[in-house]
Amino acid sequence: MSGKLILGLTASLALSGCAATTATIPSQPTASSPAVTGPAVFDAGMVSAADPRAAEAGASILRRGGSATDAAIATMLALTVVEPQSSGIGGGGFLMLGNEKGEVESWDGRETAPKAATPARFLDASGQPLPFRTAVVGGRSVGVPGNIALAAKIHAEHGRLPWADLFQPAIDLAREGFTLSPRGFQSLSRQPDTGAHDAQARGIYYGADGKPLPVGTTIRNPALASTLEMLAAKGPEGFYKGDLAREIAAKVAAETPANGRMTEADIAAFAAKERPSTCAKYRVYRICSMGPPSSGATTVLATLIQLQGFDLGKLGPDSPVAWHLIAESERLAYADRDLFLADPDFVKVPVAALIDPAYLKRRGALISADRTMPTVSAGLPAPKLAVGRHYVEHGTSHFVVVDRQGDVASWTSTIESAFGSGIMVGGFYLNNELTDFSFAPEKDGAVVANRVEGGKRPRSSMAPTIVYGPDGKLLFVVGAAGGATIPVQVIRALVGVLDWKLPVDKALALPVLFAPSDTINVEKGSPLEAMIPALQALGHTSVRAMEMPLKTNGVLVVDGKLMGSGDPRTEGVAVSQ
Repeated sequence: MSGKLILGLTASLALSGCAATTATIPSQPTASSPAVTGPAVFDAGMVSAADPRAAEAGASILRRGGSATDAAIATMLALTVVEPQSSGIGGGGFLMLGNEKGEVESWDGRETAPKAATPARFLDASGQPLPFRTAVVGGRSVGVPGNIALAAKIHAEHGRLPWADLFQPAIDLAREGFTLSPRGFQSLSRQPDTGAHDAQARGIYYGADGKPLPVGTTIRNPALASTLEMLAAKGPEGFYKGDLAREIAAKVAAETPANGRMTEADIAAFAAKERPSTCAKYRVYRICSMGPPSSGATTVLATLIQLQGFDLGKLGPDSPVAWHLIAESERLAYADRDLFLADPDFVKVPVAALIDPAYLKRRGALISADRTMPTVSAGLPAPKLAVGRHYVEHGTSHFVVVDRQGDVASWTSTIESAFGSGIMVGGFYLNNELTDFSFAPEKDGAVVANRVEGGKRPRSSMAPTIVYGPDGKLLFVVGAAGGATIPVQVIRALVGVLDWKLPVDKALALPVLFAPSDTINVEKGSPLEAMIPALQALGHTSVRAMEMPLKTNGVLVVDGKLMGSGDPRTEGVAVSQ
């Protein structure tokens, strides 16, 4: 897809009575009209995000005639302010752009390792992998942030409003203040090793007693407001060159062991990249998601396509057999993911083979509705590769924008764990994205595809997704946050909408089953917990209920109208323009 995604008005997404002025962004994390906590149904454009103030920031840009790309950038910037634990300009992300013609683009703003990074980055003196939290906190885990470079790249291609205009909602939130939400307070309380690691952050989010400021406190971040004003004026060069880049490099280097320190040259060298789009057919639907260095597309598509021989629609969401089948297919897909997926600039990733219909039909034939598979392994012949050691993260956000022309943006943005590395520069947290690499670079003499290397991008699970219906028209836009659980959150939303014909809010409310190995994890407190005996009767010997970092957002097109929702587990909402 080349040129700007500017299409004629369509009846299905016609703008009705849109205002030409910027709305005041609410400081409270509550849903007020036109934002709602259930399914929001509108004729005009829409933003679905994990925080209502960020969703309103994006919607305010749509009201001014901005494109889906413009609104997505404004949403990302606002999330930097109101959801600092999850994402922002100190991190990176993946973005899918699409239009009603079915044209899609895949954009990679994933963080990169410093040039001097080596495979031993996360090993201790004895050659053993470091404890996860030891690796997270400080400069060792920080990759060169990519979100500002990504925003600049897509704005140049698809933006309508001036670059500086997209920053104003976030600047206002940072300078005038926003109300600390219960979820924000919970993150500050649960993760003080990163949330309160930096003196600058303690001065913003914590009191003199060292405890997080209480829910309802007005949080002001003048340092971030000044940073955003500078970037609005200078563009991406203000981030990747000059005073801010020097401060990032110096602060990260000061908290990094002697080897593999980030430099100003590393920061200046960052580039957002357009990647090949990864699309496949599931039943009568065309689904597109993010390919390598993300494992999102291959994992989501493989899991779904392996299930095409089963009538999930007939079984329905209350059937233990349906969830058993989903678990079995996830196990197969994650086995391939864990072995093959990594940065395609460093490793040859067999994407086409992993989503080949004939291959997945053979893989699907291994699945039985009556019993579990004893063990699973990767299904393709592989070079001498080993499966690495990885961890689940909690610090990501997804948002969806559909504009009045039917152009869409599905963006997953992250700083990895809650509050990233804990290092703060210019009022924002820096990511700990490098802990998405395998800590162990090899196993039994075989290298791990996702090992650390200088200039490499760590494997991701992010799965920003766009679905087109059998008529070729836009049907569903969805994505999630939650590390390795992201693909399964997207899978259950897709099954909910495409197989079980649920409205978007009900699909996002479905419980989550996470089966990356022989152990089946079901969402604690959900209806799946009551199904554990039935799953065990099907042969799943290791099934456990656990809390998972779940957060999904989506927009569904129903009878020519937009139906949007946030995840009921969060304060996320959909806001109309």
